Amino acid sequence: MRYTKDWKDYELIDCSDGEKLERWGNIVLVRPDPQVIWKTPKKNPLWRKADAYYHRSKSGGGEWEVRSKMPPFWSINYKDMTFNIKTMGFKHTGLFPEQAVNWDYTREVIRKAGRPVKVLNLFAYTGGATVAPLMENAHVVHVDASKGMTAWAKENAISSGVADGSVRWIVDDCIKFVQREIRRGNKYDIIIMDPPSYGRGPGGEVWKLEDEVYGFVELCSELLYEDSLMMLINSYTTGLSSSVMEYILGAVIKKKFGGKVSSSEIGLPVTDSGMILPCGASAIWEKE
Repeated sequence: MRYTKDWKDYELIDCSDGEKLERWGNIVLVRPDPQVIWKTPKKNPLWRKADAYYHRSKSGGGEWEVRSKMPPFWSINYKDMTFNIKTMGFKHTGLFPEQAVNWDYTREVIRKAGRPVKVLNLFAYTGGATVAPLMENAHVVHVDASKGMTAWAKENAISSGVADGSVRWIVDDCIKFVQREIRRGNKYDIIIMDPPSYGRGPGGEVWKLEDEVYGFVELCSELLYEDSLMMLINSYTTGLSSSVMEYILGAVIKKKFGGKVSSSEIGLPVTDSGMILPCGASAIWEKE
């Protein structure tokens, strides 16, 4: 499993009985996590002193119970990057801290390239994987269907001091954008995608990741140069393992361009237990 030990402003303190106890800067949150199926004792006193607690509803969704005076949003740092955080619908905070290991990996690939690098970040959310390559002076195209999430990503770029970097902010359906880029003849050195498990497009189109990911990788392969550097796929879908994504990258990208493929779970260290909580999966194609 891949993970980073370099977080200072985020900490996964403990996890038990379907919940995570987390520190985001100086704010402590309790959030649900369906992977936490063990029921170890919740000995840490912060379980009872959390600033906010997300309660799941049996009918779906849920709501935050704010237990202390909290700012509407606050910022945390990862190395030289700064991200804006807030409690939002369906337990989220606007950042997936386990993705830091992939931000580091992408930055290393860009540094080693020793040349200008173009990055396409698809389903880009609040822009963690956009800010990271901007820190290495890459040119980034950030694509997400949500206007609000894209605005949030711009704020993260401003907070990280890279808003003046070479970046295009695109609010669009990712499949339609890729299709247009193919027609325009545009290509990229790195493609990153973090597709949702399930969603609907603006015209009512249904997206189910297991059904769509292979065809979408085939489509994205047309945006790579012969000497492109990397493609990275993230998945939080239970039925789409890292090994399945690795096979897809091998069958499509490696077959076409050579190179190597790898995959793994990504996770977060748990302070109180000393173990690692699995949080998702990533597969990477990289040019050798």
